[in-house]
Amino acid sequence: MGADRSTAHVAGLAGPAFVEHVLDALDALWEASPHVTPEDRTLFALAVSEVSTNIAAHGEAEGEPDAGITVEVDIAVAADELVATFVDTADPARIDWDAVTMPGVDSESGRGLALTTAVLDDFEHSGDATGNTWVLRRRLAPLA
Repeated sequence: MGADRSTAHVAGLAGPAFVEHVLDALDALWEASPHVTPEDRTLFALAVSEVSTNIAAHGEAEGEPDAGITVEVDIAVAADELVATFVDTADPARIDWDAVTMPGVDSESGRGLALTTAVLDDFEHSGDATGNTWVLRRRLAPLA
């Protein structure tokens, strides 16, 4: 995997600008990764966008809306998988993973985590007093 691996690192304050920087980094990785199919690019980008947007929208310390939450992401494109690891300094996210399902068609929100889990092979979250870690992984079909 070593030589066939392209990576990007983005760090900043949780917010809309961070989301844009992450998506720009992902676009640059696609330029260096012609082996990744359009479907894999689209679905992985959807998951990365959802998680980074959720961190930007919900990543504030409880009771402190301007707490300056920082977030870093490392994105790796390898021959056999796509991986993004986000680390933020927000309060631990309280997620009932058993309750993560697609909402009804009339619902205006609540699809992010359900979509993300649907398009990834692995989606892990851990949180403690220092923040949250989110690991997104999508496996790629073997190269012909």
